[in-house]
Amino acid sequence: MIERKKEMSRDRVSRLVSWGHWFAFFNGFLAMIIGVRYIETIGAPDSWIGWGYLIISTLGHFSFLAFIVYLVVLFPITLILPYSKILRGLAAVAATISLCILLYDTIIYDDYGLHLSPFVFDIAWADLNALLQGTSYIVTPLGLIILELTAANYLWKRIESIRKSNYGYKVVIFIGCCFVSSHLIHIWADAADIQEITRLDDAYPLSYPATARSFMESHGIEKSQTNTAEHHIQSSLNYPIAPLQCQTSHHPNMLVIAIDGFRADLLDQNTMPFLHQYAQQNHYFNQHLSGGNVHRSGMFSLLYSLQGSYINANDLNYRSPVLTQQLKQQGYALAHFAPQMALSHPLAIYQDFESHLQDTDSGIAAADIKAIETFTQWQLQQNAAWFALINLQSPDSYDTPIGFLGIETVKPQHELKPAQKVLFNQYRQSLNFIDKQLAKLLSEIPDDTLVIITGVSGKVFTSNNDEPRSNLSPANVKVPLIINWSGNQYAKTVDYPTSHNGIVPTLMTQMLNCNNKASDYSSGESLLQPSSASWTYVGDDQVFGIYQEDEITVIDRHGKYRIYNKDYTQQLRKKISAPELIEVMREGRRFYHH
Repeated sequence: MIERKKEMSRDRVSRLVSWGHWFAFFNGFLAMIIGVRYIETIGAPDSWIGWGYLIISTLGHFSFLAFIVYLVVLFPITLILPYSKILRGLAAVAATISLCILLYDTIIYDDYGLHLSPFVFDIAWADLNALLQGTSYIVTPLGLIILELTAANYLWKRIESIRKSNYGYKVVIFIGCCFVSSHLIHIWADAADIQEITRLDDAYPLSYPATARSFMESHGIEKSQTNTAEHHIQSSLNYPIAPLQCQTSHHPNMLVIAIDGFRADLLDQNTMPFLHQYAQQNHYFNQHLSGGNVHRSGMFSLLYSLQGSYINANDLNYRSPVLTQQLKQQGYALAHFAPQMALSHPLAIYQDFESHLQDTDSGIAAADIKAIETFTQWQLQQNAAWFALINLQSPDSYDTPIGFLGIETVKPQHELKPAQKVLFNQYRQSLNFIDKQLAKLLSEIPDDTLVIITGVSGKVFTSNNDEPRSNLSPANVKVPLIINWSGNQYAKTVDYPTSHNGIVPTLMTQMLNCNNKASDYSSGESLLQPSSASWTYVGDDQVFGIYQEDEITVIDRHGKYRIYNKDYTQQLRKKISAPELIEVMREGRRFYHH
């Protein structure tokens, strides 16, 4: 009798376990349907390779997630309380909650470009009303719980016939093959840099596809070339959002001088006497921030006028800035003058320019001199209006030409280490060299030329080349901005905050007579009035800072953040400001949404 009861108990548990597997498979199928929303966000593949991988990975991933939920939640209860009515009710509730979480994740991913995590949930909670609109957040869970209860009862009543059909092991083998195959395909795609596949890496929650590096390292093989770039959402970028409406008969020459490593606090009478006086005589923005802390992100914000989170947008590998597109369309001759190293940029940022790159074998300072000389000769040969970009890089490498006498050393205003003091004064010598070059250059251009002088980034005094990449202090991002409006002296000092993202809207509206809203093609607003935003984004898509009036928040790609005071000298113990971060996230998705 006892043996009979044990046998019946084992049979009941066996039936419940079998039922649980089929119920998990059913919910994996529902999760796949919900998962279509992720594809709508990132954009469907363009090739059969992409579609093949997407189908296989979707089948494997969501089935695996459903099985994990079953294994963690339902399987232990099956052993403790092997009663079908209780288990069916609990399973329906657990499945409904899981699918609602998945649905909520699709909403957050579409709006922020991030999956749920404690950090993201904390931010999204403050934005709950905007995310959950209408009554769907009430109707959907009710509909799901009814569907789950119906499915649970249906499967339980037919579990015996399903078990006899022997389809179970075939389904397990098929799903297992999809799961393993998706990882093997991804290893190949990562090694061969097949972006049609690797761009889907972050599409699904809790997705960690195997990479060539992890696979090879686990087998003791070193990958000769590893692609360290992160793969982000690569849906089609609508840039500009609306066609540009620009028409002007006035075509002044325009000269943009962008200086790498140009700190705002050293534009003084002793270090740069010419430019200091020039700034007082023209439109000088003394609270200006670059959009980046290194050359790549600084130039990106200067010419594209987009938030740095777009820096790896796939479309920008072949789409030039709207500013240069419009200049070219209006008949401008465009040219770029810089040291050879300045062209190492993955985007189509210089696509519309005629490039004049100078050899750096004799040093960066010598290349800067040659770039200015080449520009002077070039502009004398132009018969039509021109737009020139001169990128000078001496200050960023503390370089001066051989025989340059320079200026006397001074004591730094801020406390510096001994090695930093040496770099500080060498840096001043480089700025003084640039000052003399600018004095000569600006005396030789036509009077009706619009001149913009600014920094690509600021400068921190270190010999470690990696430090500036993670340093988002004002020293590394606050740069001068001086504008001479077509030879007309306009002495005005602007004290409100501005950034590189406002330069393109200013030129588009003031010089090219574009009627579009700045938001159609830019993350910024015109420099001629205070920005309506209470924050400024600085950095790229890996590490970025949010500059506000009294604090600076630095966030890495994992969601870890640190908050500093406005001088970057003290770390504050406080929570991140949710409203501003929500605005940053939305701006980072805005050009994908239309």
